[in-house]
Amino acid sequence: MSVSSGQQGNDVSLATLLLLILRRQLLLSLRRPVEVAQPLLFFSLVLLMFPLGIGPTAERLAPFAAGALWIVALLANLLAVEGIFRSDFEDGSLDQLLLSPQPIYFLIMPYLFAHWLSTGGLLALCSPIFAYGLALNSAGTPVLMASLLLGAGVMTIVGALGAALTVGLNRGGMLITLLIMPLYVPVLIFGVAGVNAAIAGQSAVPFLSLLAGLFFAALALGPLAIGAALRIGADN
Repeated sequence: MSVSSGQQGNDVSLATLLLLILRRQLLLSLRRPVEVAQPLLFFSLVLLMFPLGIGPTAERLAPFAAGALWIVALLANLLAVEGIFRSDFEDGSLDQLLLSPQPIYFLIMPYLFAHWLSTGGLLALCSPIFAYGLALNSAGTPVLMASLLLGAGVMTIVGALGAALTVGLNRGGMLITLLIMPLYVPVLIFGVAGVNAAIAGQSAVPFLSLLAGLFFAALALGPLAIGAALRIGADN
């Protein structure tokens, strides 16, 4: 199943086309369970190393828990981001997407949502288990989940921009890391600061608000930049 061509795009509504693209991306994820499980497996294995390296006691683990969870979530997102547009580029569906008469801004949304759902959203839902394992204070767990959900949205959009720029390259993984890692830093800072504020008994709302602001800014501007980057990357 491929993305509708320009003529087909005229025969269906934009909403129908978006649902078709989303359905296709989710089906592709289900058919490649290893790729979906890879970030979660990486997240799990790396976090299991912390008790071995730092010590198994709560007194040793708790001060590092928030930072460790966020850093490993960021790296897990980097691990999966290269494949957002890769398969569509290889089978020609990406060319059809770029030639569609529908606005590219909206056509990219299903890709972003499907990737967020299978990586950042999944990690955020599983994070309480790992937070408990790292002796994170229970007051910080809800903030950890909320911040990861918002932060993963930002990281997905920024990561998709890097993936779009390097989609025509055979080995773009390291280049993606160099391009987008600096843009992940504010998300990491606000996410960890929010969790630490909740643990200290302070309000995490300012940090969650900053993350929400970054998310909505990325959502407003990101798909436009990704569309332009796809046209550049697909021509390389």
